[in-house]
Amino acid sequence: MSGTAADTSPPALVWFRNDLRLADNPALMAAIEGGYVPIPIHIHAPDEAGDWRPGAASDAWRHRSLAALDTALRKHGSRLRHFVGPSLPTLQSLVAATGAEAVFWNRRYEPAYERRDTRIKQQLRGQGLRAESFNAALLFEPWMLRTKQGDPFKVFTPFWRAALAAWRLAPGVDAPKAIPPWREGPEGVPLAALKLQPSRGWDRGFWEAWEPGEAGAHEALETFLEGALRGYGEQRDFPDRAGTSRLSPHLHFGEIAPWRVAAALEAQRGGANGQDIDAALRELGWREFAHHLLHHFPHTTEQNFNSRFDGFDWARVSPATLEAWQQGRTGVPIVDAGMRELWSTGWMHNRVRMVVASYLTKHLGYHWRHGARWFWDTLVDADLANNTMGWQWVAGTGADAAPYFRVFNPLTQAEKFDGQGRYIARWVPELANLPLPLRLAPWREPGELRRLAPAYPPHPVVDLAAGREAALQRYRQLRGD
Repeated sequence: MSGTAADTSPPALVWFRNDLRLADNPALMAAIEGGYVPIPIHIHAPDEAGDWRPGAASDAWRHRSLAALDTALRKHGSRLRHFVGPSLPTLQSLVAATGAEAVFWNRRYEPAYERRDTRIKQQLRGQGLRAESFNAALLFEPWMLRTKQGDPFKVFTPFWRAALAAWRLAPGVDAPKAIPPWREGPEGVPLAALKLQPSRGWDRGFWEAWEPGEAGAHEALETFLEGALRGYGEQRDFPDRAGTSRLSPHLHFGEIAPWRVAAALEAQRGGANGQDIDAALRELGWREFAHHLLHHFPHTTEQNFNSRFDGFDWARVSPATLEAWQQGRTGVPIVDAGMRELWSTGWMHNRVRMVVASYLTKHLGYHWRHGARWFWDTLVDADLANNTMGWQWVAGTGADAAPYFRVFNPLTQAEKFDGQGRYIARWVPELANLPLPLRLAPWREPGELRRLAPAYPPHPVVDLAAGREAALQRYRQLRGD
């Protein structure tokens, strides 16, 4: 069986997952360099993610990224075929229908996918097929770096020190000039049949700020290098300006390789910008550390990394209060601005992520899982490793975590990082006409708040001082003081 009359090369399935690009794609290159005709496929099997089925924002991004990948493949002479899982029977039926002799894919590191892919590889090899997987997502795969005692790292600084000592960037591999077509076999289903797009158009505002796909990823990198990289070490903490790379969703969906980002950063290194380059590379390092932790401690998606907190006295959740946090109606402007930015764009500035997470876990006293689940459903860059590490870090329950008794004061954070209230005014526009001090803390002048912004909550859902004291009291109880 062959794709064309002139081509007698055997086919191979190239199973696209979170590696939605043509450049730096080792699974695709293995098929081409192995003398196969690639059959690019995508299998929709969200139930195989276990307890962490992709959220709505992730699905919306994936729909557009898959469309962009198909467009790119067609320009290179091929195309992407969509199927609905389960994955193993789908792969087996495609092998039978196409006569494929090999299946190639790039690895994912979430616990449920690691277990699934191990079984699939064993089954396919047991059938006499060539089944191989590759690293397309990380600078260091989770098992590559160990302490001197042979244990996984639990603290970022020594992890990053070991990473820098082993630093060897993979060479960039451009997209193939052409991909031989395979025209036979099952056509699959239309992308729309996967129903990844929100039914009510909730994501409409996302795409004013984002361009999913490989081209969008490279454009985002160029924009970062030409703009926000200058002063990145300091400016990335200020949410009212374009001071971050905004590469996180592109990296999560594999639209750009981390080693290409790192190489582009190193190429910019000069005498005066070393600290900014190092700061940007360190953010890639935190992503690596998150995957390292998730691989070695897979239970942490649901359980505390620090088991000392298993008996912690989390507050009983009030559905109305939790909803106020989710919808940006807590009465604390910097918190509300972050939550509204998230709902409108599918993304939130990292400094503000820490503020809203601290408010939920410390001032409200709610278990970090409530926040992790909401972020999982609403972030376009929802990544299980980063999401788990980030929430446990702020909550004080994780590896290398901020101490539980460190309670972010949202007013102090607003004064320091949004001193002019521009971020708040953008995302909480009803406060834009308040004079600056009140824009950050409108509850201080109830009369002015009622007059100028009557629809805004008259006071925070929990008093900041009382919330902080309650958090510290819960911590004292944990210590037995």
